Amino acid sequence: MKATERAEILVQALPYIRKYAGKIVVIKYGGNAMTSESLKQQVMEDIVLLRLVGVNVVLVHGGGPEINSLMDRLGKKPEFVDGLRVTDQETIDIVQMVLAGKINKSLVGLLETKGGRAVGLSGIDDRLIQAKFKDERLGLVGEITKINPECVYDLLAKNYIPVISTIASGENGEIFNINGDTAAAYIAGALHAERLIMMTDIAGILRDPKDPSTLISEITVSEAQELKASGVITGGMIPKADCCIKAIKEGVNKVIIMDGRVPHSILIELLTDEGAGTMFLA
Repeated sequence: MKATERAEILVQALPYIRKYAGKIVVIKYGGNAMTSESLKQQVMEDIVLLRLVGVNVVLVHGGGPEINSLMDRLGKKPEFVDGLRVTDQETIDIVQMVLAGKINKSLVGLLETKGGRAVGLSGIDDRLIQAKFKDERLGLVGEITKINPECVYDLLAKNYIPVISTIASGENGEIFNINGDTAAAYIAGALHAERLIMMTDIAGILRDPKDPSTLISEITVSEAQELKASGVITGGMIPKADCCIKAIKEGVNKVIIMDGRVPHSILIELLTDEGAGTMFLA
C-alpha cells in the first residue's frame, strides 16, 4: 500500500475517532472468539490503537473453552443447566485460576507488549461485581446485585486499559461464577458506555441460521423481542440477545454482537462506515 493510500485511510477514520474520543467502549471478548494466538494479538493491537487515539476501552473477557479444557485434564466433567455452568467449590477454584489467573494476565501481558498500559482486575477487586446465589441447581453461579465502577473510572483516568475477569463476591465472602455476557452488560451500563461490543464466534443475528447473507445489521429492543417470540432468535442466541437488551435498558447507547474471528473487526465496527455484526438500538 502506498503512503498516500495509508494517509487517506487515516483521514477517513478521523470523524469516527472524533466521535469516540473520550467516550467509554466496553469490549466483551468471549472465549470462543480466542481461536488463535495471532488473532488474539490482532485484537489487542486494535484495543491499544483505540486507547492511543483517546477511546476509553474496558475489556471484559470470558474463557469457557479453557475452563472446560482444564476440567477435562483434571478429570472433572463440565455440567450445564440452561446454558450456565454448574459450579461447585472445586469448579469455582478452577474458574478462578483460569479467568482471574491465566487468561486475565495473558491478555494484560499482550496489551503491554503492543504498547498499551493495562491492569488486570476480577469482579472481586474493590467489590467491582457483587452477586447473590442465582439458582440452587447451579451452585456458586451468581446473579449480579451491584456494580461498583469507581476503580474502573480511576484506571481510565490514568490512561490504563482495565481488563476484567467475570467472577464476583458475595455478602458472606462467597466467590461466584458470573456469565461473561451478563457481566459485560451490567458493567457497560454502570459505566454509561457509548458502546458495548460482544465479540463471539458468530456473525450476529441471522434470519436464517444457515444463510450468512440474512444477517440483520440493525435491530431495536422491541424488534428483538418480536424475533425471540417468532423463533428467529433461538437457542444460544437468546441469552446473548437478552444481555444486549439489558445493556440498552441500563443506558448503553448501542450494543453490537459480532464475529471476533474476523481480523480487525473492532476497527471495522468503530472506525469505518461499514460496520460489523448486528447492532442493537434503543
